Amino acid sequence: MNTLTKSLLMLVAGAAVGAGVTAWLAPASQSGGETDSGSDAPLYWVAPMDPNYRRDKPGKSPMGMDLIPVYEETGSAAKAAAGTVAIDPKVVNNLGVRTAPVSVRPLQTDINTVGYVQYDENNLVHIHPRVDGWVETLYVKAAGDPVSQGEPLYSLYSPTLVNAQEELVIALNRGNQSLITAAKARLSALQLSQDFINRLSRDRVVRQTVTFYALQSGVVDNLQIREGFYVKPGTTLMSIAKLDPIWVEAEVFERDVAQVQAGQPVSMTLDYLPGRVWQGAVDYVYPALDDKTRTLRVRMSFDNADHTLKPNMFAQIALHGERSDSALVVPREAVIRTGSQDRVVVALGDGAFKSVAVTLGRVTANGVEILNGLLPSDTVVTSAQFLIDSESSKTSDFLRMAPRDEQNDDNTATVEGVINRIDADTRMINISRDGIEKWGRPPATMDFVADRHIDLDSLAAGMSVTFTFTVGDEFMISVITPHGVLAPADDEGHDHTAQGEL
Repeated sequence: MNTLTKSLLMLVAGAAVGAGVTAWLAPASQSGGETDSGSDAPLYWVAPMDPNYRRDKPGKSPMGMDLIPVYEETGSAAKAAAGTVAIDPKVVNNLGVRTAPVSVRPLQTDINTVGYVQYDENNLVHIHPRVDGWVETLYVKAAGDPVSQGEPLYSLYSPTLVNAQEELVIALNRGNQSLITAAKARLSALQLSQDFINRLSRDRVVRQTVTFYALQSGVVDNLQIREGFYVKPGTTLMSIAKLDPIWVEAEVFERDVAQVQAGQPVSMTLDYLPGRVWQGAVDYVYPALDDKTRTLRVRMSFDNADHTLKPNMFAQIALHGERSDSALVVPREAVIRTGSQDRVVVALGDGAFKSVAVTLGRVTANGVEILNGLLPSDTVVTSAQFLIDSESSKTSDFLRMAPRDEQNDDNTATVEGVINRIDADTRMINISRDGIEKWGRPPATMDFVADRHIDLDSLAAGMSVTFTFTVGDEFMISVITPHGVLAPADDEGHDHTAQGEL
């Protein structure tokens, strides 16, 4: 069997599977088998894979599959909303459809990233000489050695230091107070301690090598010298760093920058110490992003009294965001993301499903906040939702499969207005809207019907809103965004702007 024959057989098999799935998921408006039909004669025939391909008699689709008859429906299926998909319970089980209720619960957004332990640079001291000379004795032998304040670090032979000592001795022998003061000031500027100057003034003995001592307790870092090294001003001999407190730096992606601020609580864990959690806070947020990685550096400070945290360790960081007491949350796997729209599939009960557009808020590890599009009483599909969404989109009000210029642009408009009245029983909202430029319509006061997913409790009379509505049997609001409360609009004299008038 050649390659061409194999390819043709695979194409035929795929088409057969697609036709079967489409027949299982036939929308309520196109179910051709068990329908509450008002007439035995089909209205028309459609292609299994393309309901827009219609014929007035049986035949084959462009893909070679038998056309499916569509009957007139007079029962509950005929009243189903656009985009509703009716699935037999056996098929629901075979497809592995799982659902989860929409939950209303507290939501806290955490930003998880990786951190790097570093010294606290506020307590990092660099050791430099102020004269030329040679290192005679080095008291610290390796980086990482602990030192205490006042402990000797190194001794230096420098002709400059010898000359400075001799100047003080000569000034003392002559009893010239101004020369004495000047000589002591020079020795102090060359980093000689006050104890050394006092001892020199008392003994009047010039020392060929001078010992320098640690200015603070800590550990030696960046040791650059050995005994016999020639050094000069500008040479970094070593650094002394403290281990308590310790800094941790992390990188946050650009999309999370707005959620990070100084003082924000932070939790930290390390792989080599499972079960232990360090609590700290954001100490500083750096002002610029990295131009290559598009990340922002964040600095945190942690107590490290037992010196468990070591520089250059990796750590797992969780920056804790603001906590909201009540949020509408669905599982992350329930959300269908596209380039221009986010949707979920709602289980309506009795085998009915519908794909609806939603507005997403914060995203956490186990849930997604829904700002608009769902009600607390809804149930969403968390498995096999892509297949149901594909079928629902064929007849839904947002027509995902249609070209952009055909997606209800002729009967959908977005406009601003002010709410006058809200009737919760009928979901009727009376709004004084602005003019609609693309239709050439002047401002008017009208009655609109709110989609079932719009929370009326978040709206109030006198509120300024931006809303999108579709003209059909009713003026249906699909999206509404409040901006604030204005003075209640005066709708007197607008009784003529009823539901049938734009």
